[in-house]
Amino acid sequence: MLASTLTLITLLCVALLMPVPYSEMSPGPTVNTLGEHSGEPVLQISGRKTYPTSGHLNMTTVRVTSADFTMNLVEAVSGWLSSDEKVVKHDILYPKGQTAQQADQQNAEEFTQSQDSAKVAALKELGISVGGRVIVSAVVKGAPAEGVLHAGDVIKAVDGTTVKAAADVAKLVTKHQPGEKVVFTIVPVKNAGKKGAATEDLSITTKKSNDSGKSRAVVGIQAGVEHTYPFKIDIKLADVGGPSAGLMFALGIVDKLTPTDLTGGKFVAGTGTIDDNGTVGPIGGIDMKTIGARSKGAQYFLTPSDNCAEAAKDTPSGLTLVKVKTIGDAMDALKDIRTGNTAALPSCSAS
Repeated sequence: MLASTLTLITLLCVALLMPVPYSEMSPGPTVNTLGEHSGEPVLQISGRKTYPTSGHLNMTTVRVTSADFTMNLVEAVSGWLSSDEKVVKHDILYPKGQTAQQADQQNAEEFTQSQDSAKVAALKELGISVGGRVIVSAVVKGAPAEGVLHAGDVIKAVDGTTVKAAADVAKLVTKHQPGEKVVFTIVPVKNAGKKGAATEDLSITTKKSNDSGKSRAVVGIQAGVEHTYPFKIDIKLADVGGPSAGLMFALGIVDKLTPTDLTGGKFVAGTGTIDDNGTVGPIGGIDMKTIGARSKGAQYFLTPSDNCAEAAKDTPSGLTLVKVKTIGDAMDALKDIRTGNTAALPSCSAS
């Protein structure tokens, strides 16, 4: 009997400590985009008049276990029983085969893109013109363009045809047969920001594509658009990744550039991706973000419409969820909040 008992205890211990394919999410830090972080303003604008702000426009985050973290059954059960932690399948956060380094790089890239889109959306909302130029976003290792073109080079023309959009580059390159030469007219990245910088013509021999798409001529670059602004806008926030702060960054920029105090002194938090046209997109971990926001004192939470049903299932007491689809919706909601017309706020429902 003693041997059987010891064996059972041993088996139970092994079962409890065995690794399981799960990761954990919990409320992360929340930062006021109108305030300071680590001793310096989150939003820094120069070359344009700015105005005093009050209240909060907090971006929210989710803290997750790292890609290489191995959870055991005890930790999983503890997370399932907790009201402010969430256990999810590991592959939901980190697609199969993705390393910790790759996950960090992807999050950093998405965060950078979200900042750029937030600036564009904010300035468009204010009717301020935003410029743009087509650049080399990335060069594929081992491709014909490697060593010839570099990330950040401005693409002015391909084979003498002016490039106006990123998609123009691929269209012009694929007019060639593999093995033919294509000429890129560029401004090198080192001179990209200089007025009147000289261009260079660079010839690259195309090769046959080796992906699953239709066979075509390629040079091995990814073209993108780099926006140019009439004044300087810097977003200073380290140790944050992903695209979900876009909406709150955009609202913070608008608040600083307008005489109207958008929050009226109220504590507003929120989340949501944003594109150049001001459309707000869904994010992950909405329930963790509402918990984190309310714990810091948020009264209202700007919620992407596609996240509304999930957020409404378990809304923290004292927090009002506000449904938004665009930056315009968010601006309208902030007007209702600061004027006390809260009955007009579009709410989220669990259905």
